[in-house]
Amino acid sequence: MQYLERGMNQEYHRKKGQENIMRIVLMVCASVSILGIALICVFLFANGIPGMAKIGFGHFLGGTVWRPGNNLYGILPMILASICVTAGAIVIGVPIGLLTAIFMACFCPKRLYRFLKPGVDLLAGIPSVVYGFFGLQVVVPIIRSTAGGAGACMLAACIILGVMILPTIIAMSEAAIRAVPPAYYEGSLGLGATPERSVFKVVVPAARSGIFAGVILGVGRAIGETMAVIMVAGNQAVIPGGLFMGLRTMTANIVLEMGYASGLHREALIATAAVLFVFILLINLGFNLLKRRDDRR
Repeated sequence: MQYLERGMNQEYHRKKGQENIMRIVLMVCASVSILGIALICVFLFANGIPGMAKIGFGHFLGGTVWRPGNNLYGILPMILASICVTAGAIVIGVPIGLLTAIFMACFCPKRLYRFLKPGVDLLAGIPSVVYGFFGLQVVVPIIRSTAGGAGACMLAACIILGVMILPTIIAMSEAAIRAVPPAYYEGSLGLGATPERSVFKVVVPAARSGIFAGVILGVGRAIGETMAVIMVAGNQAVIPGGLFMGLRTMTANIVLEMGYASGLHREALIATAAVLFVFILLINLGFNLLKRRDDRR
């Protein structure tokens, strides 16, 4: 009996030691992630705020002219361009992605699902430069031939970004819908609702938390995308004038000029990155607030 108790105690202490080790490992990993974010914040703001102060916060954030050669550093056109392109990507990508996820989770035949699911996963693995090349060779010529102009414009950027965020929205929305207990759907059917009404009125609202998370990640990718936007947006540092006019986002502005920038020009680009960082944080905060308010209901 003593040997049995001793063995049980040893086994307990061994498992307890393993749990403590894993707890420490997980804490270290979480600390590294937090430290990485903190270092990024320190770098951006320590190098960006002095540049904003030299230019003037009002002139930098509200200026409409970006001419580094004349010491004019107004990023309002790039801010508005980023907002417009992101909004366009949401309008295009979110409805298509959500409806696709609903179809895959609730209505898709198994034979078709075997091909559709790998196709969606493949979209997530395509490099952004390939999306940009597709837009440059296919989307831009179509817009040029139908609407005139150069073709590289806001609409082209919105279409490409809308396609690029589809895999994220589809994957997370489908997972959230499949996580809803089957009793919700079956109970709605038992009360006399049609399958379609049961899905859209019961299952999808129950999965809204995961759907919101997918939308947030998709928006984060859209606003942070660079290469594809550079290839199809026209790269004109002007206030967006319409769907068929060229524009330049904040990410594109940084990538296009950071290679040769120096002095105040370089500080202005780092300040642009800081503004972009704050912009993404505000968008995520806004979505999270909406999500919490929706969950309380």
